[in-house]
Formats: sequence, C-alpha cells, structure tokens
Amino acid sequence: MVYAQALGVGSAFGANLSYIFKIRLTLLRDIGAAVSPFNAWLLAQGLETLSLRMERHVENAKAISTWLEKHPQVEKVNYASLPSSKWNKWATKYCPKGSSSVLSFEIKGGIESGKKFIEALKLHSHVANIGDVRSLAIHPASTTHSQLTPDEQLTAGVTPGLVRLSVGIENVADIQKDLETAFAAAK
Repeated sequence: MVYAQALGVGSAFGANLSYIFKIRLTLLRDIGAAVSPFNAWLLAQGLETLSLRMERHVENAKAISTWLEKHPQVEKVNYASLPSSKWNKWATKYCPKGSSSVLSFEIKGGIESGKKFIEALKLHSHVANIGDVRSLAIHPASTTHSQLTPDEQLTAGVTPGLVRLSVGIENVADIQKDLETAFAAAK
C-alpha cells in the first residue's frame, strides 16, 4: 500500500489520512503505543474501584488533617478541606466531599525535626510521587528542593519543617500511630 495514494488527498476517504495513519502505525510498530491485554485488564480493574478508593483517601485525609491540627508538635496544617484553611470556601464549593488526599504540615523544630520525622516512619513510604493507595511522606527541604538555597525554598513555599503527606487507604488508626511514632522520634 502506498499511503499517499490510498489515503491521501483525493482518496476514497476524502481527507488526507495518510499522515495520521503513518504516524499512528509507525508508533505502534516502533514503540508499541498500545496497551497490552493484561495491562488493559489491570486498568479496567483499577477504574472499577476508583470511586471507593477516593472516598477512603479523602475520609482518611480529613481525619489526619484534623488530628494534626491539634498536635502539639505541629505549627500549621495545609489542607483545603479544614475549616481553618483560607481555601476552605473554594474546597467546599468545588469539592464538597473533600479536597483530596494530599496535605502538608509544618513540624516544629525545622529541618532536623523534619528529617528525623520522615526517617522514623514505617507505614508511610518515603517517596516524591503521589497517588498511590499507600500512605506516602516526604520532607521537601531535604529532598525535592534541597538543591535550592534557603531563600529560594521559601520563595517556592518550602519551609524547613514542611512535611508533605499523601494519605492512603490504610486504617486511619494505623496511619495516626505511625505518625505519632515519627513525632516522638523528631523531638
């Protein structure tokens, strides 16, 4: 088949599909730009339970953020669904069931407390990505933003004691216990 003759301008399709098909088929051949059957099945399985998982993520994040707000070692909690948040009005309007599973808080004691806190976590994974069903935690000042100067970090909103959490779907009591253990280590 000659793409330009069979699918180009003036072909039976009436449009110049030759370029579109060439790009699509070349990508399929060269990099496999199609999902394998097994991966398609896994994706379908995940989508079927997405709403249930998100409900649990948000429910846990609300509980953890409320708990953190009362914790003596926490200076500030950043979570839009908290009534004390300056973003609560918008979160309530646009995300009435809860704003997400990601939050951050400021631990007292600065960068050293933040590092010790993260190192003491057992249930939480210490990774930079978000969106897992498991709870994740990171201390941006000593990891993702460590190449910046302290002034550049502050400009980016990264304070020395900032800890970012992506709250998972584990039992909320287990999440709290892990965080409490980390707070004890950070003193």
